[in-house]
Amino acid sequence: MDERRELAQELDEIQHLIKELEIRYEQYFAGIERREPFNERKNIARRIRHFTNRHIVWTDLKFRYQGIASRFMSYGQYWDRILRLIDEGKYHRHTVKISPPSAQKTKSKSIDPKIEAAKLQQELSKARENCGLSGSAPSAEKVASFLASQREKIRDRYGDKPVEFSIDTSGDKPRIKVSLRK
Repeated sequence: MDERRELAQELDEIQHLIKELEIRYEQYFAGIERREPFNERKNIARRIRHFTNRHIVWTDLKFRYQGIASRFMSYGQYWDRILRLIDEGKYHRHTVKISPPSAQKTKSKSIDPKIEAAKLQQELSKARENCGLSGSAPSAEKVASFLASQREKIRDRYGDKPVEFSIDTSGDKPRIKVSLRK
């Protein structure tokens, strides 16, 4: 029973080390870590190879070892692919995800909703004239109230990402279109 417990503890430790290694690689890919955690990966691979020649009697531990080994191999292939892309210059780090929230807020330009609604109302009236529609376009206040009522839906769809409004004239009548700001 002691051997079974030791084996289970060793598998627990390897599983924990793999999770830490996964985090270290993600930090390396994000640019937080300066160096690839190559030595840690090599040590875990050595510990897993130690089990390949070992005869495990208990089926549950054998199954668990096989799952850990296959997960480590999958991670290794994923990490190698990302490293190859970095070497080729085709991998773009997602640094926006790791920048502090205050920096993201200062980057986006805040536009006054009333000014934006007035601008949209003017574009909407021009688009209505170009489409040959009779009647007047909605007022700037109506456009502002429409955008205010749609903010929740916009936030659900795009999150806190900056969005921009434009007039879409592709259909039979002009519509207000929401898209992500570039």
